[in-house]
Amino acid sequence: MNRLETLLDHYPQLAPCATDITAAFQCLLEAYKRGNKLLLCGNGGSPPHADHIAGELLKGFQSKRPLPSDLRERLGADLADNLQGSLPAIPLAAFTALGTAYLNDIDAVYTYAQLVYGLGKPGDVLLGISTSGNARNVGLAFRTARALGISTLGLSGETGGDMRPLCDICIRVPSRETYRIQEYHLPIYHTLCLMLEDDMFQQTNA
Repeated sequence: MNRLETLLDHYPQLAPCATDITAAFQCLLEAYKRGNKLLLCGNGGSPPHADHIAGELLKGFQSKRPLPSDLRERLGADLADNLQGSLPAIPLAAFTALGTAYLNDIDAVYTYAQLVYGLGKPGDVLLGISTSGNARNVGLAFRTARALGISTLGLSGETGGDMRPLCDICIRVPSRETYRIQEYHLPIYHTLCLMLEDDMFQQTNA
C-alpha cells in the first residue's frame, strides 16, 4: 500500500483531497529536484505545524538518509555518520527579530510578504496554512510569491476562504471547525513528507 492509500485507509473522509494532495506532492517534488526550497507560514496553531513540517524535511523522518559516498569521504566518517540527507524548508514565523521590527516600524501584516520577498526565488514553493483561508498576512505572502514566480500551496478548511484563488493548489479538508481542520492537516503533511522522503531518498513505500 502506498503512502496516499495508507492515509485514505486511516482517514477515508479525506478522499476528496486525494487529487490535491497528489498535485501538491508533485509540485514539491519538482521544486526539490530543481534544487529549490519550501517556505512555510501561518498563524496561531499553524506555525507549530510549519515547524513540524520543516523538522520532518530537514532530517530523516522514517529513514536515516545516508549521505552520498563522495560527500562522506570529504566530511570524514565521524561527521558523516551523524548527518542526514536534507530537504530545505524555512518556517517564516521563526524570524522573530524581523517580525517584531515589522510590528513596531511598519505593519505586522506584511511580515510574511517581506520574508517571501527576501528569501524566495523563482521555482521555490510557499505553503500557507490557514484554517479559515482568510488570514490576510498569508494572502499577502501568496500575492508576493506569485509575483516572484514562486508556486503557492494552501492547506485550509472546507471552503479555502480568501486564499483559495491565490493558490496554485489548495488542499481543503472537510471541516469548518478550527481544531478539526488542524487535526486533519497533520496526517496530510506527514504523508507529503513521507512521499518526498521515499522519492528523494529512494525509500520503499510502507
